[in-house]
Amino acid sequence: MAQIEKTSLPPIAEPASTHKPYIPDEQVIPEFTVSAVLAGAVLGIVFGASSLYLVLKVGMTISASIPVAVLSITLFRAFTKVFGIRRRTILENNIVQTTGSAGESIAFGVGVTMPAVMILGFEMEIARVMVVSVLGGILGILMMIPLRRAFIVKQHGTLKYPEGTACADVLIIGETGGSTAKTVFIGFGLAFVYKFLMGALKLWKDVVSRPLPWFQGATPALEADPALLGVGYIIGTKISCIMVAGGVLSYFVFVPAIHFFGDGLKDPLFPGTKTIASMDADEIRSAYVLYIGAGAVATGGIISLFRALPLIAASLISGLRDMRATMSSGEARAAVKRTERDMPMRFVLFGSLALVVIGWLFMGLAPEARGELTLGTVFNFTNLIASLLIVLFGFLFVTVSSRLTGEIGSSSNPISGMTVATLLLTCLIFLVLGWTSLSDRLIAISVAAVVCIASSNGGTTSQDLKTGYLVGATPKFQQWAILIGSISSALVIGAILVLLNQASTVYTQKNLPILSKSLDVAQLNRQEICPEDEKTYYVWQAVEGNPQGVPQGKYFVDQKGKIRFLVDPGINGKVSRRDNGVAVQKFKPPQARLFALITDGILRQKLPWTLVLLGVCIAVVMELCGLPSLPFAVGVYLPLSSSSPIFVGGLVRYLVDKFRKKSAGERTADEASDMSPGVLFSTGYIAGGAIAGVIIAFFTFSDRLTTYLGSLIPVPQYDSIALAAFGLLAVVLMYFGLRKSENA
Repeated sequence: MAQIEKTSLPPIAEPASTHKPYIPDEQVIPEFTVSAVLAGAVLGIVFGASSLYLVLKVGMTISASIPVAVLSITLFRAFTKVFGIRRRTILENNIVQTTGSAGESIAFGVGVTMPAVMILGFEMEIARVMVVSVLGGILGILMMIPLRRAFIVKQHGTLKYPEGTACADVLIIGETGGSTAKTVFIGFGLAFVYKFLMGALKLWKDVVSRPLPWFQGATPALEADPALLGVGYIIGTKISCIMVAGGVLSYFVFVPAIHFFGDGLKDPLFPGTKTIASMDADEIRSAYVLYIGAGAVATGGIISLFRALPLIAASLISGLRDMRATMSSGEARAAVKRTERDMPMRFVLFGSLALVVIGWLFMGLAPEARGELTLGTVFNFTNLIASLLIVLFGFLFVTVSSRLTGEIGSSSNPISGMTVATLLLTCLIFLVLGWTSLSDRLIAISVAAVVCIASSNGGTTSQDLKTGYLVGATPKFQQWAILIGSISSALVIGAILVLLNQASTVYTQKNLPILSKSLDVAQLNRQEICPEDEKTYYVWQAVEGNPQGVPQGKYFVDQKGKIRFLVDPGINGKVSRRDNGVAVQKFKPPQARLFALITDGILRQKLPWTLVLLGVCIAVVMELCGLPSLPFAVGVYLPLSSSSPIFVGGLVRYLVDKFRKKSAGERTADEASDMSPGVLFSTGYIAGGAIAGVIIAFFTFSDRLTTYLGSLIPVPQYDSIALAAFGLLAVVLMYFGLRKSENA
């Protein structure tokens, strides 16, 4: 096929009536092909896995659209040279990035919500995770289909969609020459090798930490993770500094203050279970500071949501008005141009009805407190209300998310705030109706999870449709592509989440609780094999406030009703070493505990409100000072070791900007579209480090393999070696950041 004639991207500010896409409407070229969809699905799973790892580590993700577009262009071009196959068109590359972008949005919603199920006292079953993922992904797409004309077409020039526009730039540059994907590949390879040497072969420490003896409880720490370094570079100096400031407040103010005032106490102070004098910095954080951070994160999310309320109202009114006008005019039924063909409205209506029925059935499949799966009464009133709330809140917040993505971009979209609002409203409705049982709490968090995934995927869908609008894609093909990408990513990402949790689960016999009387094993209907001794035990899922007074968690019980093992989960677990001394990686996503706290706090009316209100006041003070409270609150919540490498990445970005002598108002074209070498290289760091982290986490399924790899090259675990390796990683990032873009 002849190469497409080079044209220029239309100005953003032009009205929709004069818009001319890169590929004219009358020109028909290959677009929705098997190779494009498969490539997009595979890349979506890869970036979805890396995004899941990232959100479990620090509660955030990076938009995958641009990296997927760059990789698509490069890979297809390489296949053309090696195998002599037809060169893929710009519209096929657009289908690849559309399909692939779903993985990141699904991963964020799954990673921040589903771990909350375990905090509430349930098992994170793979069936529940997959169903929630698929429902949320499909709902986000269905709700966005009738809004495309309102947001993408009629408000072209008003809603900027910065990432979507940048992705269109990437596709057009790739079509006309000047691919920069090799920068991403170099960053990916370097981060992957670095992470493997550190995490699998144990050539140096992954976390450098040393308490200050002259400042009781204060503990500086840094996790030498390339993914977090890349995150810091991409989010920039200001936000990374605000995040680390929150960590400094936690570890250099709160922890020493708690020690100073509490070391003299002879009894544990609620909600802690040990005396303060016997706690280290991480235990102080888990017992007290987490609640402060949760209050700050919730307040920051709600503030960001309230700040967007005028935009929310305008979005709903405009979207409903435009959708009604479109349907009443018969425009959807008339013959339309290729670039205006959407999936039919009947697909949206019947699809939404099907989601209600599936949600109604799904909500009845609620495991009881002891962890077993029972069907019970499926089609009851509680389940019906929950499924209707999913569709109602889904439409509301998909509209909000899509509009906000057009205004401020997907990276700044307050999905967590929308999820908090959904959870608050759902829990308040349940409280008024008297639905406060453990199963009702599970249903409430499931509603929030589906809406969270739908909001995230709805924003991503609108961003992809904007890219397609600029390059001249067929909307219905994009909608089918992201639907396929969402389902494939949801199925795989759900499995990866469960496997990551299982890989880092610790079965320990240390510090087991003492029962006042033996358990009645006749009431424990489920059994599992313990990997530690290959014996079969009864499973007891102890809920908070159980008659035995045992801490909430999962326990293995023998035939005599005695506890033999504590099963500490990989996500939000507390035990970081197996009984044989082998270290395992734990994940502590900040939003998951926040959502569990909100659910329990409202429906059980039991929460350490003083600590939570301290966090609320901190967020308010930050806003009064004119600083964004949400990143600061996340810094308070996260371990300092996680925000420190993000700060280093932001510092590298500051030095790069300083050396390149750019003022705040002067940005080159490649940086305005997030295509600078430093940003692309950081994307490689994130993907490579995260994928290596996922693989290393799976190694922990075998203690023998983990021990064998760690003993291949015995090296002293000095802090200086880890700091030197991480410093070298930062220097290489600075080098690429200072390089001139090939497309400049």
